[in-house]
Amino acid sequence: MEREKIEEKYKWDLTQYFKDINEWENTFNYVKNNYKDVCQFEHKLNNEKDILLCLEKENEISEKLSLLYVYASLKTKENSTNSIYQNLLNKIEKLSVEISENYSFIESELNDLDDEFLTKLSKNPKYKNYDLFLLDIIKFKKHMLSKNEEKLLAKTGLFSGQFSSIFDKIDTADIKFDDIVDSQGNSYQMNNSVYNRYSQSSDRTLRKNAFVSMNGAYGKLNQTITEVYLGNIKADSFYSQIRKFKNSLEASMFSEDVDVSVYNTLLESVNDNLDKFHTYFDLKRQILGLDKIAVYDMRAPSSANLEKTYTYEEAFEIVVDALKVLGEDYITVLKSAKDDRWIDVFTNDGKDTGAFSWGAYGKHPVVLLNYESTINDVFTLAHELGHSMHTYYSNKNQVSQKAGYEIFVAEVASTVNEMLLLNYFLSKATSKEEKLYYLDYLFKMFYSTIFRQTLFAEFEEHAHSAYENGDDTTAQALNGYYYNLNQRYFGEKVELVDEIKYEWSRIPHFYTSFYVYKYATGLISAYYIANKISSGDKEVLDGYRKFLTLGSTLDPVSLLKVAKVDLTKQSTFDYVFTKMDELLKTYQSLI
Repeated sequence: MEREKIEEKYKWDLTQYFKDINEWENTFNYVKNNYKDVCQFEHKLNNEKDILLCLEKENEISEKLSLLYVYASLKTKENSTNSIYQNLLNKIEKLSVEISENYSFIESELNDLDDEFLTKLSKNPKYKNYDLFLLDIIKFKKHMLSKNEEKLLAKTGLFSGQFSSIFDKIDTADIKFDDIVDSQGNSYQMNNSVYNRYSQSSDRTLRKNAFVSMNGAYGKLNQTITEVYLGNIKADSFYSQIRKFKNSLEASMFSEDVDVSVYNTLLESVNDNLDKFHTYFDLKRQILGLDKIAVYDMRAPSSANLEKTYTYEEAFEIVVDALKVLGEDYITVLKSAKDDRWIDVFTNDGKDTGAFSWGAYGKHPVVLLNYESTINDVFTLAHELGHSMHTYYSNKNQVSQKAGYEIFVAEVASTVNEMLLLNYFLSKATSKEEKLYYLDYLFKMFYSTIFRQTLFAEFEEHAHSAYENGDDTTAQALNGYYYNLNQRYFGEKVELVDEIKYEWSRIPHFYTSFYVYKYATGLISAYYIANKISSGDKEVLDGYRKFLTLGSTLDPVSLLKVAKVDLTKQSTFDYVFTKMDELLKTYQSLI
């Protein structure tokens, strides 16, 4: 559909960012002509007055830069064929790199200052917006290089990040899939965009052939992709060594202020509770009427598959109703997302696929959807609005320097919304089929987000440590480790196929190292919070509402502790798996 044919009320309103291109260009020119005002402070960051002036000017430029970038990006995502906005995006990306290089002196010069002096500045009321930044300088000091070395290191980003881009090109342009057939002999063309649909087909032959074709295609490029991935690992190892960390994992966790013990506790907890997933797999086998379940059956629809459809208006009202437990003011803001056109609802020609929430400080966040009226779309709406509400409350209550939150907690609010919606649907379910469907929906989330992402995290940690310890990291070795890992995770009762050994090579998140585990900790945290809130725990509700307002004023683990989730304690993980065990018994009784 052409975008012009969609009613305005279903399209996001970006005029709050810029009224038109002229206003964007004026702001762009202001930034381009004035950003070097910050550079006048180079070699002068040794006194209270100049440091404050420099930081304030740099923050002003950064806020405008973000506004320019977000607007240009959003306009290209609503229609990628519009060359005007693509040109704006190219301009702002180039200017951003230029500014980043010119501003590299700030942290280097502050790094040279005495810890006592920096601590004193952080306690100065004039520096209240920069206190955390200054304390981070002290924290990172032992991992910083000299000014010239940091400038040189910054330039390595021009090529060290290319491994992800190379994989993207392989993933979108070079990969070739074998055609597949269903149980009736009908032939289908296979590609990344249709795999999701085929993997959830009720036709088992089609599911299997899709799985084999998908992973087998990456297997044909196994040696090449292995070299690309090893390049990414080598870059991680290089930067961790240069910055004096023990290894890549420690470097990654340090950057987000999360202790490595959280990573290890997740892996241990999931491994200790694999029997819960094995029980689910066997129950799913029974529902599907199979003698033995296979890895390609995991996303198969249950016999209780619901085919309800919802208009966008109906979906929004359901989400509002499900989230009323979060308070009147929360619902008031939530409704404004629809009334004030934060949301771009329907698909149009050239529009970005999928869904996301994004925004720039000082403006309300926006949501991109491709709404198609299914129950999954209702959950997606709740999920993305969770992101937006987290951003809204953080921006409202914190200055720009402290409003942004780390990726570690970024999926919590969105998933809390999904869990509250799921609890809402379960409470309204009247038939056995509905209850089975919603419980299966939850178990699929546990499978895809806790089970699979932890499996990925364990593989990723192995691949990095194997390289750093000088162990075998050939394609054959990585394939063999991944296959054995799947055997352990899925257990004896799930049939694997040989092509699963290549699955690791098609995971794009591996090029943002040690990212995937955050999906698992995010769901565990969100399930804990939502379950407590649904059961009437006011302490958790109040803590969670405060959590939404705190931005990055605390480290991520401490932020979650405000919401009464403690990821440093085994009991938090035990709570979730104990609940899973209880729900599995309910699931079994319904079967």
